[in-house]
This record gives sequence, structure tokens and C-alpha cells, in this order.
Amino acid sequence: QVQLVESGGGLVQAGDSLRLSCAASGLTFSRRHVGWFRQAPGKEREFVATISGTGERIYYADFVQGRFTISRDNAKNTVYLQMNSLKPEDTAVYYCAATSLFYSEPYYYAAASYNRWGQGTQVTVSS
Repeated sequence: QVQLVESGGGLVQAGDSLRLSCAASGLTFSRRHVGWFRQAPGKEREFVATISGTGERIYYADFVQGRFTISRDNAKNTVYLQMNSLKPEDTAVYYCAATSLFYSEPYYYAAASYNRWGQGTQVTVSS
């Protein structure tokens, strides 16, 4: 079974960059789509980005606006989220999640499509 651990969050100023990492264990990692979601206090968990098992298909939320890049290194069992030009509204707990092997790609944006979740890493962006 895939297990996920996020890291790389922290406190930064607006305009700064962070790179989040999602380290995975499990023999089927390369066959699973991996997504990033975020959740701010009092708000619903929202989709940020997702990447297919081979990295050939990538989807981003509209709010990303070219600022974030998702990538993966299957040799290291790791997915990354490079975040540039951070804004205070990016403040949230960021989670990575993996789909099952029966993932239906039209629902890439839905948290319910992902059945393995990390514990999250806090990103705080000050003005």
C-alpha cells in the first residue's frame, strides 16, 4: 500500500518560493496519479494540481495561474510541488494524495478520487 509523507512547508513572505515534497512508499507508486490539495481553516479542501503515473498528464487549478509546477521522480518515489510568487491566500495545509489503481481520470479534481493521503505540511505566506 502507498504511504505518503509531505515536507517542505514553512513561513515565507509574499513573492517567495517553496518546494513541497511528497515522499511515497509502495511498489505501485509509479502506476498511481498523485495530487496536491490544500485546506485553509474554515474552508473546504481544494484541488491544486495532479500528475499521472508517468508524468505525461498534468492538471492545475485555475488559481495557480502559472505559479506552481507539479513534477515527479518515480526513481525516488517522490512528487514535488514547486510554488513561486506565493500569495497570502496560498496559506493552507497542503496535502498530497494518491489514487487507487482504478482511478477515473475525469475526476482528477475530486478529493474522493484519492484514497491515500499524507498528513499535510503547513504553508504560511505573510504580507
